[in-house]
Amino acid sequence: MSPTTLARPAPAFEYALLGLLAAVWGASYLLIRVALATIPPVTLIAIRVSVAAAFLLAVMWHQRARFPADRRTWRLLLVQSLYNSILPWTLLAWGQQHVPSGLAGVLNSTSPLFVFFLTLLVTRHEAVGAWKFAGAVAGVAGVALIVGLDALHGLGEQLGGQAAILLGALLYAGAAIHGKRFARLSPTVTAAGTMVWAVACLIPLCLVVDRPWTLSPSAASLAAALALGLVCTGAALLLYFRLLRTLGSMGVASQSYLRAGVSVLLGVFVLGETITPAIAFGLAAIVAGVAMILAPVSPAAPR
Repeated sequence: MSPTTLARPAPAFEYALLGLLAAVWGASYLLIRVALATIPPVTLIAIRVSVAAAFLLAVMWHQRARFPADRRTWRLLLVQSLYNSILPWTLLAWGQQHVPSGLAGVLNSTSPLFVFFLTLLVTRHEAVGAWKFAGAVAGVAGVALIVGLDALHGLGEQLGGQAAILLGALLYAGAAIHGKRFARLSPTVTAAGTMVWAVACLIPLCLVVDRPWTLSPSAASLAAALALGLVCTGAALLLYFRLLRTLGSMGVASQSYLRAGVSVLLGVFVLGETITPAIAFGLAAIVAGVAMILAPVSPAAPR
């Protein structure tokens, strides 16, 4: 299969949606922190996917959409769910118990690099080149500047947790590439199908691991879990699968850099934090990196 080449830039509206997706997923970290105060990780993830599944099924009903009937598509949806939610969310939750949040943020932002190399060496489903690779590197550098270079001092320690977070980033890259297989399905059906599989896997797991009937979650944690499932998962997945069609795998993966910028802006406008020169350079590097990744690749001139 020949690489997909973008003949012209995607419309500005798609870039705005990418920024919205980054904002929604960037805000999810705050909601997770609030929810984890009284809800253990596996149960929180189970609540998250259950709320998202209910929301997406309601959207399907409103749109009068139907799930595919063939087993092959359902097997592909299971793989997508494993790549995009079940495995990476579990790995990240475990890894962040052993890795400082700053270093975890840098490691988690590497998925565009994985997308680049998987595309270049394995799938070749999109046109890639040195310009996009440079953009991916610039994005990681920007995230490192924002988080603080001191966060990198722990690199190599607690290798198990760091490996889990990197594996989660690799799985996100696999999700961005594998998700291109669902071009014939609507984003609603694809998102709902992946969440149905996530519910089927995570509800039994949380019953065994956390025994949720013994928990006493606070109202704040429950509200955060509801918002996490409804907005940061259900609505966000609709954007995610739409953008996979319009911006491609690397384009969608680039939102992992933008999330770092979102967290900074939230700190400035909500918490009154200041932007240091390192953060300013980091934001500039992220914007430049994302622009380079999203830049259309011109078809090679015939020889």
